[in-house]
This record gives sequence, structure tokens and C-alpha cells, in this order.
Amino acid sequence: MVLLTSGDDNPTRSLVTAVQEWADAEHVDLRTIVVGTAHDAVASIARAMEMGPDLIVSAGNDLVDPLALVTPSHLDEKFLVVGAELAEPTHNVTAVDWDGASFRGEGLGASSTYDPASFTAERCAAAIRAGVAAVLNDLTGIVVWL
Repeated sequence: MVLLTSGDDNPTRSLVTAVQEWADAEHVDLRTIVVGTAHDAVASIARAMEMGPDLIVSAGNDLVDPLALVTPSHLDEKFLVVGAELAEPTHNVTAVDWDGASFRGEGLGASSTYDPASFTAERCAAAIRAGVAAVLNDLTGIVVWL
């Protein structure tokens, strides 16, 4: 599994920690790519795909638009977006969201209900577990709502 992460805000850090802790607990081979700038995002997604993972997980609102650009052209890759979602996901993109975490990109900014405090350790941990369970059960192209 590859974790793509962008941003150093508290919600992103909480998501990254949850993914790392889940991977450790489940003995998952996790590799992480930290995206430096928005201009590096597409190249970073391409690098993640080149690693040949079973799943690419994204954490950070700055990755939503680049993923929306790349994922429709790579339908053989599986993507999981935690704490946000793509406005028009294809069948290879699964998202996990909740009240307070519904960023959809496309220059629209954060939802009016966006609440950084909703990114608790417990909720982020539940998000990665629910998202991976959905992907493993071929429930893809959907938003899992917590």
C-alpha cells in the first residue's frame, strides 16, 4: 500500500497517523510519499502507481483535485480517499467521509460544514478500517459515510 499525503494541518496529520498505525497493526507493507507542493501532486500520484501497490490511500485535501484528474485514466489502480471525496469518482475510487469532512475540491474550497476538530484519532482510525474493508469487498466507486 502507498500513502500519498499532502499538508501539515492537524486533520492531515491525524489521518496519516491513523493509516500508519493501522498498517503497523495489520502488518501491511506501507510506503509513504509526501507531496511537497500542489505542482508535484500529479507526478507523486504517478510515482505511487509505479510502485505497483494493491491500494493507494490519500490523506490531505490538496490531493483531491489531482486525484480527480488522474484516476479516470488509470481504472486498473485502486484508490482510497480518507477524510475527503472526489466530486465525480470513477469505479476505482472509494472515499470515507463524515460530518465535518466533506471536501470535494474543484476550487470550491471546504464544505460549509468542514470542521477540523472532527478529525479525531478514533474517527480517522475508523475511516481507514472502513475504507480498506470496502475496497477488499469490491465496494468501490462509492463514499462510505461514517
